[in-house]
Amino acid sequence: MAFVQFSKVSLAFGDRDILKDVSVNLQAGSRAALTGANGAGKSTLIKVMAGLVQPDSGERIAQKDARIAYLPQSGLVHKGASLRAEADKAFAWGYELQEQIDALGDELKENPPHAQTLAQRQAELLARLEESGWYRRATLAEQVLLGLGFRREDFERQTEEFSGGWQMRIALAKALLCGPDILLLDEPTNYLDIEARNWLEKFLADFKGGFLLVSHDRYFLDHTVNEVYELFNGELKRYTGNFTHYEEQRRGELETLIAQYEQQQQEIQHLEDYIRRFGAKATKASQAQERQKMLDKIVRIEIPESLKKIHFTFPPAPHSGQIVLTLDKICKSYNGNTKVINNLELVVEKGERLVVAGRNGAGKSTLLRIIAGVDGAFDGTVKLGSGVSVGYFSQDNAEKITGSESILERLENKAPLELVPKMRDMLGAFLFRGDDVFKSIDVLSGGEKSRIALLELLLRPVNLLVLDEPTNHLDMHSKDVLLDALKDFGGTVVFVSHDRGFIEDLATRVLELRSEPGQDGSFRSFPGDYRYYMQRLEDEENGTVGASSFGAGTLPRAAQPAAAEPAIPTPTMSAARQSWEQQRQAQANRRKLEREVEKLEAQIAELEKHRQELEERLSLPEIYSDGEKSRAVQQEIDAASSELEELNAAWEEAAMQLDQRQSN
Repeated sequence: MAFVQFSKVSLAFGDRDILKDVSVNLQAGSRAALTGANGAGKSTLIKVMAGLVQPDSGERIAQKDARIAYLPQSGLVHKGASLRAEADKAFAWGYELQEQIDALGDELKENPPHAQTLAQRQAELLARLEESGWYRRATLAEQVLLGLGFRREDFERQTEEFSGGWQMRIALAKALLCGPDILLLDEPTNYLDIEARNWLEKFLADFKGGFLLVSHDRYFLDHTVNEVYELFNGELKRYTGNFTHYEEQRRGELETLIAQYEQQQQEIQHLEDYIRRFGAKATKASQAQERQKMLDKIVRIEIPESLKKIHFTFPPAPHSGQIVLTLDKICKSYNGNTKVINNLELVVEKGERLVVAGRNGAGKSTLLRIIAGVDGAFDGTVKLGSGVSVGYFSQDNAEKITGSESILERLENKAPLELVPKMRDMLGAFLFRGDDVFKSIDVLSGGEKSRIALLELLLRPVNLLVLDEPTNHLDMHSKDVLLDALKDFGGTVVFVSHDRGFIEDLATRVLELRSEPGQDGSFRSFPGDYRYYMQRLEDEENGTVGASSFGAGTLPRAAQPAAAEPAIPTPTMSAARQSWEQQRQAQANRRKLEREVEKLEAQIAELEKHRQELEERLSLPEIYSDGEKSRAVQQEIDAASSELEELNAAWEEAAMQLDQRQSN
């Protein structure tokens, strides 16, 4: 059985202990996660396990001929070969075995006295090659590449044509294809969409070897691992069970530690306050010095960042109408040929948290840019509801962040006054801790700037958030903080994410975009959460329910029943058709009410504005000092107030009917 083992491994960088007497044993069947705060040394530990970094002390033992595949977080670039040829390089070990087999064949001809021994060795190698799947390598490569999101038409493209994220997918494909006994994967899901993550999850479930992986995707970890190693202050501790079970165990262990931590923080604060207040006074100098000595002797208690409770709320969302967003016949094409979005119709209501789902290239980010007003090259109409203000986040926002000011200065200048005292905690939640907050904006990496851009957006008082991959560059704790804030957000959210756990906890509705041949630009809306959506897809695949129709009339012609042979409706089909007709009529009635509510809200807003202008006019000296003028203005105010009462009554009636239809 192949294995890799580490015993009492230690490693220090300067005066900091990264690893202290760490012991790990990975073998066939190991399904392990490695966790710890950012900067704890997880990537370093994996490099030590891969044999790329030598420890200061301790022992690393790997079984002879054990094949260990290592995938770093980023930085790998491939060039000079087609995608198919690059993937085939993963089978280099097989080509080496084939060369040995061929060499043994030549030796058999030249050395008959040792024929039996040579033939036996050759047979062993041939059997090993057969068992490894070597002769099915082309099929295996196609399966892995397709599973990770590549298309068949990509196979002959040169690897240098692919972007950085796709370069890492190539590297992951090669790691999976090389027939490893042990897989060491550092953030393998960073560049994968949900479909590719689901495929990788299934691959690992069937994987015969052992693996250790780092990931910030809780859902992915819960469905792939059965043990968790936590690296904390250089020490490694093992927990059995999936990641959620580890978190529950760890919280139980640390309840006492957290209480001690909080008590110690109060003591430190008390000592620091005394020193700050009296350190400069001659009469208190000696007492201040004694307290400084006490402070210096305190052995600081540390707890993982994931267990420090940080919570923040958005600025109150401005009031908006019930209908927040209406998309009417939105069409988007590239090069005049490829339809990314085709006749998309959508109504988004106040308070909804809509996730846009679909494979890479389906147009998710394109749609968000259209909604946010960033992309104007499309056909159709985007209409924002009454009082709607949009906040948009994408990874491109990072490019606009420049300047020599510090992170803390920039955020404090942009934050509402009531959030300024919480800014250090909020920056900590977004991975800017300690002295990091004093970094100059100009020295930040793209990922750091992306986190700043997200935090800046969350500080603005808007009521429609359009978020494209907001969890990229966030660790698990930061995602939890963001998720809690979005759940408490009083406005509406339209978002794209590749983190399934994040989607399942946030989304209340799913819009699916399709990019398969024959369905380019089509869409479906699912009025339920993401679990319902995934269950629906599974039922459709299993034939339990029929596939719901796509928008834009883009179902392939072959999918329509032939006119010459009309299908005979069964009672179930008739009931389904009747239900669909009822739903369509109900939807039409609801849209009529929505338009009425929106019209009334616009009239109310306009009349309120007019009445406010009249009241401001009445406060002018030249008006209120003139009895006739003031009476005339007051009459206009009374008339506006009376009309407002009628409009509000009509709005309440229409809104009540709309609520009843929505609940039915």
